Amino acid sequence: MSSQTITADAAGTWKLGDLPVHRLGFGAMRLTGSAAFHHGTPSDRDRSIAVLRGAIDLGVNHIDTAAFYFSSVRSANELINSALAPYPDDLVIVTKVGPHRTYSGEWGTSARPDELRGHVEENLRQLGRDHLDVVNLRRMPKYDSIAEHFGALAELREAGLIRHLGISNVEPRHLAEAQAVAPVVCVQNRYAIDRPDPATDELLRICGRQGIAFVPFYAVAGEVGERGATTAHDEEVRAVARAHGASPAQIRIAWTLHQGPHVLAIPGTGDPDHLAENVAAGAIRLTGEELERLGASRGGAET
Repeated sequence: MSSQTITADAAGTWKLGDLPVHRLGFGAMRLTGSAAFHHGTPSDRDRSIAVLRGAIDLGVNHIDTAAFYFSSVRSANELINSALAPYPDDLVIVTKVGPHRTYSGEWGTSARPDELRGHVEENLRQLGRDHLDVVNLRRMPKYDSIAEHFGALAELREAGLIRHLGISNVEPRHLAEAQAVAPVVCVQNRYAIDRPDPATDELLRICGRQGIAFVPFYAVAGEVGERGATTAHDEEVRAVARAHGASPAQIRIAWTLHQGPHVLAIPGTGDPDHLAENVAAGAIRLTGEELERLGASRGGAET
């Protein structure tokens, strides 16, 4: 398949609250280096900026980022600001708060509720915005309940610093807990074809019933996580890829999007060629038989 003529609208659209986005978006974590955080070598700044501008040219209007996405010399938010400001009117930038890193790059302790305003303000400063479109509260293992933290973000939403709220790294009970405080427009959890997780599968179904966007991360990376895209593809994934003239990574993205019209994909890359391939994956239409084969390889966890 040719990647060069396919744009993000091929994947269809969904809404984050009242903000329409193409279901094929872009994750900014890979912009800062060959692997996330301190795991790889820092990226070339001009190349990362070219990737961001290329994403917009390919119709991407949903970017996922965080203030703690930085390497020793690169900040994802700074790159986004430099590449894209003044921002296109239809661009939705989603950030997340909860975890944080010190200026030396070390991970800080789990944030208290009263510290979240500082996290939001840091994202605002880095992105050059007067409000954030969507902020995800990423649940930290130290805290079993998210009510107090989510309540702190709800207050910032009421104050006009945030338009919409989401949650990340959660279980179904946390969604109900958050919804008792304020509306939730998206749930962001780790989710991949080779990573069965009954709790996350249930969240995906709940989100579908309620019209909430479900946004997987590490859908392409798999078990490799923040260190990069996996090369350990199941043979069924490889076989389906051959049938479509696509890469295994593209099939992983396509499978993700096929899990429901409310599912968004945010593959990230610092490579312009990979960017075009990722966006083109939104045009792949898998057959029912292919979905069944891929679901079976996942251990029967397909929804």
